[in-house]
Formats: sequence, structure tokens, C-alpha cells
Amino acid sequence: MLLTTIVLMLFFTPVKVRYAILVNWSKFCIWWLRMTLNIKLEVMGKENIPTTPCVIISNHQSTWETIGLQQVFPHQTWVLKRELLLIPVFGWALAMLKPIIINRGEKFKALKKVIKQGADRINEKIFVVVFPEGTRQPYGKLGEYQKGGISIAKKTGCDISPVYHNAGRVWPKGSFIKYPNTITVVIGKPISVAGKSATVLIKEIRDWTESQASRII
Repeated sequence: MLLTTIVLMLFFTPVKVRYAILVNWSKFCIWWLRMTLNIKLEVMGKENIPTTPCVIISNHQSTWETIGLQQVFPHQTWVLKRELLLIPVFGWALAMLKPIIINRGEKFKALKKVIKQGADRINEKIFVVVFPEGTRQPYGKLGEYQKGGISIAKKTGCDISPVYHNAGRVWPKGSFIKYPNTITVVIGKPISVAGKSATVLIKEIRDWTESQASRII
């Protein structure tokens, strides 16, 4: 509440200033999880993080990644369902960080909005995080990948940074209970979109993700 109040008072400042303040909430959460529940973070492939803004495409199986990826990648924003903005305090803070808000009930309009606003964020030097499965999956399961994130990358010509994590093992989908363990985040080499169709890119990213899922338990 304190961080959100500060940011609301600084609504006139550049988004990078507001982000620099609010990202401290995620830092606290990661620290608190480690101190109270012995939930640790291991990041593999840090050297693969692009030096210029890109689209981050990650699997989605927990609440953790919405917090944890902020500690792995630079200044970022996310594609979010509009209902999240209705959550008191939390939603207000999200609104101050220029997220891409979609209405899942209007799929065609949502895709157009993701592409347009996602490209705008990339051009503003902000990384864009996309969970292409659309909704969280149980640990060990990978849902179908949608093409919104890939469309952003193709429109801007930026790379895609593929990410796999096993946070669902520690913080399962829909569960309040969390288990002591290490969450592993794997960052793959940047994927160029040049000369590749959306179908080819989806398969490439999904195949890479499945290979990491079978390797990282």
C-alpha cells in the first residue's frame, strides 16, 4: 500500500520511475519467500538475456512468475486480463506500469490490441512478458501456445526470449499452500523472428519449452 500510494502521487513521472519504485514489492516477496518458506531462486542462462527490449515468452503454471520474472529481466510490462485492475491497491499499481489490458471475451480485438500496444512498449524500450497459454496450467502440463507474443515480435522485428520455469512445483496453480524448494528459471538463447512464420516460431518455442520441462524437475 505504501509503494502504491507513492506511485499514485507520482503519476506524472515517467513510467520507468514508477517501475523502479514498484519493483521493490517483488524484491520483498522473493526475499520473504526465501526467509519464511526456504523457497529459493536459481536462474540458468542469464547470459542469454537480450541487451535490447524483446518479447519474453514464458510458460504459466503459478502466481510466482508474475512476481519472480521482475527479478530476472529488466524493466518490463505484461499482457493482462482487465479484471486484475479491479483488485484494490494491486490493480491500481498495475495500471501505473502501462500493462497491455485485454478482454478475453473479445479475442479478435484483444489480439489487435496486444500487437499494437505490445509494439508500442517495445519501442518505448520496455520488455513485454507474454504467457502464451493464456491461463495457468497444472505443474507438468503445457497448454496450447497462442500467437500474440510472436505477433508483437514480428511487428517490431525484435527477438523472442524463451523462458521455462518450474514454479508450479513450489507454488501450485490455485493453491495457497507453498512448499520449500528451489524454483529454477531457464532462459534460452534469443530467437530471431526473421523469415519465420508464426506457426514455425510457436513450434520452435514450444519444443524448446518441452525439452526444458523434461530436463528440469
